[in-house]
Amino acid sequence: MSGTTNNASGRWSQNLRQGVKSLLKSRIAETLAYPHGVDRYLEYINPAWSLNEIRASVVSKCSQTSDTVTLKLRPNSNWQGFKPGQYLRFSVSIDGSLRTRCFSPVQSAHADDGLIEITAKLPADAFVTRHMRDRLDIGDVVTLSQAEGEFALPDTRPQRIVLISGGSGITPVMSMLRTLCDEGHQGAITFLHYNNRYSDQLYADELDALSHMHPNLKVLRCYAQDTHGELNGLFSEAQLAAAIPDFDTAETFLCGPPGLMQAVETVYAARACTHRLHVERFTLAATPVTSENPAGDVRFARSERLAANSGQTLLEQAESAGLRPEHGCRMGVCYACTCRKTSGRVRDLRTGQLSEDGEQDIQICVSVPEGSVTLDI
Repeated sequence: MSGTTNNASGRWSQNLRQGVKSLLKSRIAETLAYPHGVDRYLEYINPAWSLNEIRASVVSKCSQTSDTVTLKLRPNSNWQGFKPGQYLRFSVSIDGSLRTRCFSPVQSAHADDGLIEITAKLPADAFVTRHMRDRLDIGDVVTLSQAEGEFALPDTRPQRIVLISGGSGITPVMSMLRTLCDEGHQGAITFLHYNNRYSDQLYADELDALSHMHPNLKVLRCYAQDTHGELNGLFSEAQLAAAIPDFDTAETFLCGPPGLMQAVETVYAARACTHRLHVERFTLAATPVTSENPAGDVRFARSERLAANSGQTLLEQAESAGLRPEHGCRMGVCYACTCRKTSGRVRDLRTGQLSEDGEQDIQICVSVPEGSVTLDI
């Protein structure tokens, strides 16, 4: 009887929330809230409330290593979930400016606490992640996007899976591993992780526990600068083949720094099994096309600013000019920085391809100007 009562109460609460949300989205509510909009008034009641945006409050924060920060976030009801391996855009207001970065949720797709977990590494220029570690407090509210990206576990789980990661690239594949373990996946799973030192290892205790709990899971860690791992040295075909002799018949999911990514891709290309390799990049493997003597000017039309072309990406040049255009991953993946080029030609750092002159939507984080360029910024 109590179960039936709880179910009925849950349905009643859900119907009530949906009814209130429909009312707040009505034209009457929009008219009454004009010119600020309904969300502005909802913020006064609870900063995490929004009709359309995904807002999330920070419920915990810790540092697993000296240069990382792990957050757990409670999103509002606009969050629609994710597939293990996907990423989201994380936006936070810093000194009055909205800054955005991309992070992969680390939790299992079957986690029942409703929280989103992200872990970020702090490189030397990590403005946003330093803010996350040093200034973001429990109870603070951030804005998220829905989950994005094609890097994800397929709905039909492969029977044999290889997970390869390096450094903070562990986050999307850790979500995959947690999900597979929660599902009781019976197929063979091999997890290879690369780091400089044992002290840099994320989720070390959990990996140990999972490998003891699941006999079909083999965890192999490799450290370049110490001998605490199951493997030693840098990635190589010989190392991979010794650990997984038939790796070319398994579905492999890879995320890590450019050197590791390139090495793994080279091995899979040589074995003619790149169709089994699925990758996610956290950094841009740039094509060196920046001119040594850049010419022309960059005009930011809406801001009425003009800057001499420095040869950097258009995002970097906009920031140097004191502008704060929206952006996320800074490597051409999330498309958050896309804006309109109204004149001039740009070159894509990833491919070296030169654009046409005239109007075109471009990703300014991976585009460098070839001569004078005008942007609608």
